[in-house]
Amino acid sequence: MTKTKLLMLLAVGVAPACLSNPGDDTSTGGGGGSQPGQTLPPTGATSGSQGDTFDHDNDTISPWDLIQRIEEEGPPEFTSHMHSCPKVRYRTLGNVLADLGVNTTNTTQLSAGELYTDGFNALGGPSFANRIRENIGVTISGASREFDIFAAAAPEVIAALPTLPRCMSNGVGVELFDSNNQCRADGITCLLGQPASSTHIDICNLSVTSASSVDEGKNLAVAALLAAAYTCE
Repeated sequence: MTKTKLLMLLAVGVAPACLSNPGDDTSTGGGGGSQPGQTLPPTGATSGSQGDTFDHDNDTISPWDLIQRIEEEGPPEFTSHMHSCPKVRYRTLGNVLADLGVNTTNTTQLSAGELYTDGFNALGGPSFANRIRENIGVTISGASREFDIFAAAAPEVIAALPTLPRCMSNGVGVELFDSNNQCRADGITCLLGQPASSTHIDICNLSVTSASSVDEGKNLAVAALLAAAYTCE
């Protein structure tokens, strides 16, 4: 028996001694080991007030469900590392952009290159001179700047995609959109580096058709796909 399961079983065995039996009249100190005046909280949610409590949910997880979840997913100290959501590192983001055909050295104002270079601090870049490591947490400023970069880079990505070596098939590059301005699965696969799903295609097409213009829709579609793919490393 694991340590976690043993602790949970002990908790299950001890807990009833601290709680009254729901079937007893707890207001008069009925059976089940309850104390006079002891009551169980009602199921569902409880609304708080300034002089009373706070809004909270009274429903609790079954100990057996908790044991099963811990056995399947691992203890919290393990899952917090396995399922955490660090951001893409600054240098890695630059490599991703360059690999997609984006000129990261472009100094034109509001270009993808300028937003990337100027966004060093917002993106949590390291300051080795001051012995400050890179911030690997996802922040609002970093996520906002990253999406701005993807949106600005979209025209460059769309134009460069058919010429990228990774998008070549028998010497012919794939396009991200067909002649009817519909998103192509092979183009999305090349863009993301993983097989395109039906959800990817639906979101891409919806972005194109919902925008004020086709070109704006294409840019938004590329930005949305890249942001979803690179929000977490």
